[in-house]
Amino acid sequence: MCGIVGYIGNGNGVEFLIDGLNSLEYRGYDSCGIAGISDEDVRVIKTVGRIKNLEELTPEDLVFNVGIGHTRWATHGGVNVVNSHPHQSASSRFTLVHNGVIENFQELKDRFFKGHNFVSETDTEVIVQLIELFAQDGLTTKEAFLKAISKLQGSYALCLLDKEDADTLYVAKNKSPLLIGLGSECNYVGSDALAMIKYTNKFLEINDGEIVIVKANSVDIEDKEGNLVSRNPFTPNIKYGEIDKGVYDHYMIKEINEQAFAMRNIISKYFDGKNVSMDEEIINNIKDADRLYIIGCGTSYNAGLVGKNYFEKWVRIPTEVHLASEFAYNMPILSKKPMFIFLSQSGETADLRAVLTKVREINSDYKFLVLTNVDASTLSRECDYTLLLHAGVEIAVASTKAYTSQIAVLSILAYEVANRLGYKLKLDIEKELSVVTNAIESILDDAKNIKVLADKLFTERNAFYIGRGVDYYSACEAALKLKEVSYIQTEGFAGGELKHGTIALIEEDTPVVALITNTKLDLNTRGNISEVASRGANTLVITLEKLAREGDYAIPNVNEELAPIVSIVVTQLFAYYAATGRGLDVDKPRNLAKAVTVE
Repeated sequence: MCGIVGYIGNGNGVEFLIDGLNSLEYRGYDSCGIAGISDEDVRVIKTVGRIKNLEELTPEDLVFNVGIGHTRWATHGGVNVVNSHPHQSASSRFTLVHNGVIENFQELKDRFFKGHNFVSETDTEVIVQLIELFAQDGLTTKEAFLKAISKLQGSYALCLLDKEDADTLYVAKNKSPLLIGLGSECNYVGSDALAMIKYTNKFLEINDGEIVIVKANSVDIEDKEGNLVSRNPFTPNIKYGEIDKGVYDHYMIKEINEQAFAMRNIISKYFDGKNVSMDEEIINNIKDADRLYIIGCGTSYNAGLVGKNYFEKWVRIPTEVHLASEFAYNMPILSKKPMFIFLSQSGETADLRAVLTKVREINSDYKFLVLTNVDASTLSRECDYTLLLHAGVEIAVASTKAYTSQIAVLSILAYEVANRLGYKLKLDIEKELSVVTNAIESILDDAKNIKVLADKLFTERNAFYIGRGVDYYSACEAALKLKEVSYIQTEGFAGGELKHGTIALIEEDTPVVALITNTKLDLNTRGNISEVASRGANTLVITLEKLAREGDYAIPNVNEELAPIVSIVVTQLFAYYAATGRGLDVDKPRNLAKAVTVE
């Protein structure tokens, strides 16, 4: 949520600032702005709405040798130009952009600024006014910046511009993501590598509590004690071309169509001949655990529910799946030898970082594994182990290929641990994932027919997905996907629970989609779909070819344990076509952000 960019160098940074903000659109925002030094004065341009509005307000001849930019997602104060970033101090000497939430901003106002009239309602303005207050006491900009930071409680990523020190950007972070991009006679600042990848592929990490002094030809990182930190740059596994939509109208449909490629990529990365190629320490820690705790949010949580099925059935290790936002503040009694598996597409999820911090306070020896799509992300750096999803860049807010990749990697991990424990499974996971890949391609080839079904089904304000067993978990994810992009109120239910209250909501033409990929539960779920059909529901069954009846949508036969990777693709397409049919902004649903970097 929110995005930061910064530029300092010998060229004109305006193009980068606008490009960088455009690359961060996927994070979600409601206003945007840029600021920089032009003709020895600070120029601030900001607006409500999309970046295209900002571009229209920006003069073509504007030049910034040093500048900052921001996309805001409202947290403190309404959506208006005054509350949008960048924010300035009272004298306009200091200009600041900020991601995160300052929990004690009101206390700071009461302590330092009694009687002071603030321009905005934001917590950010308090920070920039604090910096100016301390600078007026005779401190250097760096000293004032450090002193202001020392007063803050909460999360922040900061980039500060000083009109009287025009060859420097001051940068710091705590809990919110921020990177430095290294250029030639210039340097960049960005919330993630995507903001800068068009201009550089060399980046420096910033750890919590550090400050960074960025100039055109140098970058100095200092720790909390003021010591210089030496750090090698890294190159992420992404290319600029990957963030282009190509021939597709939207990122979401592009990413849905990339799922077969992602499956092949996973197979190539995690199999070496007939053997699974995976860190031995990860395997051994799971083998030795007496309980697994899979933690995720939203789509990742739903993937974790499917993963639980693998670890309990194949590995025979008790597995709990928790929402990160609940686990951090309502923690269950932990077992004696737990192992934690985090699922995060971005690797920056604030709720997961809160879990990591709180659990390590209990026992610093507990081990954490993160499955993420972003190498060198915050969680990848802070957890003990990382398994990459290898799905490629995911831009659309609604996660598709990251979800199926999470399930695939969890299945490989569980399969290998089961083998090491001596359990003989009746499947060849590499072969079965190849079958899954072909099945996904077959569904994607049938997209036109799936669109026709979507147009017929989703004509009402409400909808339901139902399933039993692992299909219930898929129903929850299918419902989440439909509601987040089409705004149709959709719920996923265990089929047997309908008659325990929910069936009261069934009206004439209410869409109810049943997922059936388990032979043993076929008749049970069909009984549930008959119950709602008799009450006027508009029904459809998505099932395997071997179980299909007239009127069903049949997907290719795959191993039933891995079928959730395939059946969900149909529902992703349903969500996409339901949203585009309503003329909605499918890649940027209202009120949502791709990377949730504040709790």
